[in-house]
Amino acid sequence: MYRKKKEKLYVRDLLDTPLVTYPAYYNLSSSMLNNDYLHSAIIALHIMDFRHYETAESYDKIFETFASGAFAIYKEQYIVGYFGDKMMYLEANGWHAMPATIALFSLEHWLV
Repeated sequence: MYRKKKEKLYVRDLLDTPLVTYPAYYNLSSSMLNNDYLHSAIIALHIMDFRHYETAESYDKIFETFASGAFAIYKEQYIVGYFGDKMMYLEANGWHAMPATIALFSLEHWLV
């Protein structure tokens, strides 16, 4: 079975002095590696600058963000995307499915 090769996007390639240094890189597909929306979200997360984000007013707003191709930020800690009918969060080794916890349904945890 053939798996698409992942490439490392180092945070230092996007920022000279990130405030949040972990993870230092993200394993991404080539299409995600060049995604400007994802770059913006990574930069915002690693410099903790959320002035272009707002707290989600409704779940519809979260899914509107996904539909536009942008990424939401969850708990000022994870970048979240919507792929294949699954909400996925980004960690260093790639995208993982969001676990359905009580905190997931709290709108104050979402920045869009």
